[in-house]
Amino acid sequence: MPTIIKRFFCLLLIAICSPNIYANNYTLEPVHTQILFFCDHLGFSKSQGEFLKFEGVFSFDPDKPETSSAEVIIHTASIDMDDQKWNDHMKNQDFFDVEKFPTMTFTSTKVESISPDVMNLHGNLTMLDQTHPVSLKVTHNKSGVHPFSGDYIAGFSASTTIKRSTYGMTYGLPALGDEVEIRLEVEGVKTQ
Repeated sequence: MPTIIKRFFCLLLIAICSPNIYANNYTLEPVHTQILFFCDHLGFSKSQGEFLKFEGVFSFDPDKPETSSAEVIIHTASIDMDDQKWNDHMKNQDFFDVEKFPTMTFTSTKVESISPDVMNLHGNLTMLDQTHPVSLKVTHNKSGVHPFSGDYIAGFSASTTIKRSTYGMTYGLPALGDEVEIRLEVEGVKTQ
């Protein structure tokens, strides 16, 4: 089992089993979390895709946002471009090569507080077996008790831009865009 997956499950186990000690830990709520990306398509439009399967944990203290951290595993075969032929192409060796690289991961390294509800989240993104630093601008939207489930939820919006060529994904350049805008809408459930 890859080290990053072992680390993720260790963090998840700690969060579940030690709620009093790790009171600010959350797990991603998949139904209300979206991992979206946008990339230039021949200059005509910004094509949009998303990943539908992922797991993640994060810690967040609104009084001490600089102590926050996050780890996310994304299953590359879950990519969805709203078209099966396009999905199949994105999964092959031209792009995500999902059979060889079934996951990509993000692990935070540092958080900088910009204002009470805005942070820069720095970390390492591993894709196609290459790891490079990325920084996301994160806005804390709201934290509180969900009116229907009763769970304590923390919600965020985040964005960054990467160059896919940095990770060795060069198919179609320059006609297909190199810069990829990533947008995240996140809801996390506080562990009990």
